[in-house]
Amino acid sequence: MHRPPFPLLTAAILFLGTACGHRTAAQRDATLATDTVNLSYTVEEAPEWTRLFDRTSGWFGADGIFSIPLHGVDTPQSTQGSQTLLVFSDTMIGEIEDGELQPGSVMINNSVAILDGTAPDGNRIRFFWDSDSAGKPASVFVPETPQAQPGEYYWLGDGFVNRELSNTTYVFGYRIRHTAAAVFPFEEVGNTLIAIPAGSQPPFKNHRQMDTPFFIRDSVDSRNNGSFGAGILVNTADAGTPAPDGYVYVYGVRGPKKHVLVARVRPKEFEQFAAWHFWDGAGWNTDIYQAAPIADRASNELSITPLPDGRYALVFQIDGIGTTVGLRIGLSPAGPFGPIKELWDCPEVGQKGLFVYNAKAHFNLSEKGELLISYNVNSFDFLSDIQKTPNLYRPRFIRVKFL
Repeated sequence: MHRPPFPLLTAAILFLGTACGHRTAAQRDATLATDTVNLSYTVEEAPEWTRLFDRTSGWFGADGIFSIPLHGVDTPQSTQGSQTLLVFSDTMIGEIEDGELQPGSVMINNSVAILDGTAPDGNRIRFFWDSDSAGKPASVFVPETPQAQPGEYYWLGDGFVNRELSNTTYVFGYRIRHTAAAVFPFEEVGNTLIAIPAGSQPPFKNHRQMDTPFFIRDSVDSRNNGSFGAGILVNTADAGTPAPDGYVYVYGVRGPKKHVLVARVRPKEFEQFAAWHFWDGAGWNTDIYQAAPIADRASNELSITPLPDGRYALVFQIDGIGTTVGLRIGLSPAGPFGPIKELWDCPEVGQKGLFVYNAKAHFNLSEKGELLISYNVNSFDFLSDIQKTPNLYRPRFIRVKFL
C-alpha cells in the first residue's frame, strides 16, 4: 500500500486543523479555492469489490469497467435502491473448473452488467452479452455507423444518463481495428456516440449509433491522435453535483504524453456536436484542434469527481500503463490541476508479465467521504497466461478515505 509521504500528510493535517480551528469558513474556502496540493487521506484495498468479479462461469474477465447510475444521480451511495450499468471492453466468456480454463472460451469486444444497489453482492449483479446466429457469445455493441468499416469493433468509454434528453443513456464507443504492429496490434480510427433509450434491456437491440467529430487525427504522426470519452462529469443539479454549472464535461486523452483534454456542452445539446466547446487554455473554443492540455501522464480511461471539500479529483493510471494509481487535485472541472499524488502501487506488477492500466473512480458506488477506485490487470503474454491463471484478467479495487 502506498500512503502519502509523511511530511505531506502532516502538512495536510496541520493545514486542515488550522483552517478549522482558527479560520472562518470563508477563509477556509478561500484557501481551498487556490490549493491543488494539500489533501489528507488514507488508501486501502477494497477486497469485497475485487471478489465480485472473480467468477468461474460465463463472464469471467474483462477490462474497461465504467459505472453509470441508471437514475442519473451520481453521488456516493446514490444508487441505493436503484441500478448501475457497468460497461466493459474486451471480455472473456467461458468456464473455469478447479482453477483451469475449459475448452471453448472466447473473447468478445464488449459486454455489460447490471448491479442492483450499491453493495458488492454476487447475487445482485448480472452480466450480459449478445449471441451470433450460431448461438455463440458476441459483443453487445458492433460498429454500424456510416463511417464504420468491416472488421472494426468497439472498445467502450464512459457514459451517463441524460435526464434532459428522455433519460437516454449515452456511452462513447471507440472504433478499433487490428494492425500489423508487433506490440499492441490495434489502433483507434474513429469516435462514436451510442444512445440507449430509457427502459431498454441488455443487449440493447434498440440502441442508436452516431459518428462524432471527437476523434483527433494527426495527419503527420498518428501517435499524436486523441479521442474524447475517457471520462465524464455531469455537473448539473439533476446529477446531484455540489456546485452545478449546468454542463456535461467530457474528457479526452491525446498523444504519447497522455495529455488530458476537456470539452463541455449543455445536456439538451449533447447530440448537437456543433454546440460542444473545448478548453483552449484561456477559454472555451469550438475548434477541437485548439483543445489545450489540462494535465498529462494520464491514462486512456480516467475519472473526475467532486471532493468533499469542493475541489475535484482526477484519478488515472500514471503514464497510461504505469505501476501506480494517481490523483491530481483540481480547482474546477477544467482545472487547474496540481501535481500527481501517488495513491497506490499495484502489487500485480510484481508478477511476471502482468501490467496494470486505466484506473478510475466509481463515485456512485463509493461510501460518503470515500472514493472507490478500480484498475485493470492484463498480461503481455495473454493467451498463455489466461490458460494458467484464468482469473487474472479482471478489475482490482482500492478505497481512498478522506480525513
